[in-house]
Amino acid sequence: MAEGRFTNPVVASLAGVKDFFSKQELASRFSDKDRADGNTVLITGAGSGLGFALAVEFARRGARVIMAGRSKIPEAGERVKRLSGSNIVEMRYIDLSKIETIHQFVGTLTEDAIRVDICILNAATALPGSRQTASGQDEMFLVNYLSNVILTRLLLSKSVISVNEGSPVSKMIFISSDSHQGATYIDYNEFGRYFKYGVSKGISNYSYFKLVLNTYATELSRRINNDTVKLSINLICPGPVHSNIVKEAPWLLRMTLKGIFWIIFKSPAKAARAVVYMALSPDYNGTTNEYLHMFNPKKMDPKVYEVAEGEKLWSRSMDLLESIDPEHKAYW
Repeated sequence: MAEGRFTNPVVASLAGVKDFFSKQELASRFSDKDRADGNTVLITGAGSGLGFALAVEFARRGARVIMAGRSKIPEAGERVKRLSGSNIVEMRYIDLSKIETIHQFVGTLTEDAIRVDICILNAATALPGSRQTASGQDEMFLVNYLSNVILTRLLLSKSVISVNEGSPVSKMIFISSDSHQGATYIDYNEFGRYFKYGVSKGISNYSYFKLVLNTYATELSRRINNDTVKLSINLICPGPVHSNIVKEAPWLLRMTLKGIFWIIFKSPAKAARAVVYMALSPDYNGTTNEYLHMFNPKKMDPKVYEVAEGEKLWSRSMDLLESIDPEHKAYW
């Protein structure tokens, strides 16, 4: 059985205390001078939390911001405009639990001839248990992993994100979690199979799916960036963030976690700084498969880098998509 680093949500939340007080090696490199003028930035899960804070920060720095999400349209976008002072902000609907909306979303970007320079894959969900989607997949598996595979490959196949050897190189950043460290190897008996589970397994799956996502991002970088970096694909854990990700937890657990979040977790605006740094600083131009834990460079779990693991995940993901997505063969 696949297992993540934590099975108890309170223990998982308290693990962020050490992160909160740890030294941030590259924090001084964060600068308001790093601009995004002329860039189009796509952010998933941008209606609230970290995604919303990122939208404000990139808009304030001159980017055209596309906020992708399934709720708070257009209210969140209007708030970003007011807070950033920028009018080149828009919201577009996508629901990563519904595969057809991913195709529709990328289709509208293609129709409008939009080219994305920086893509922040931020959307994720934490649920108190299993929930089956229309595609037959578990919602956490679909939203936190498989839909990111579909979205990234569609963006590449439709040339919404370019792959080239020239300069500047487009950027793709996966929002991860350092809780992926210590998760088990990918369990292919569970992979793509829906089954019932409760809170403990749900908490475990959150960190486990981050390991799966990191393995995919590493394999994607390996396949695209053979000898030369043609697409910068990096990953970051922004640290413990005071967000609304536990909104569907049972009431008592939700109140407990919100109390912990309020006391020791960073605001989304503060957590966004490290992500903006990775996206805009010259320090990360032309880099790929680098990982930051807040402002600290480090290695991901060793399993993420294993070539055989990456190849197997890619193959099994493609097989799964062929069985559940009628348009699978239409993209990269």
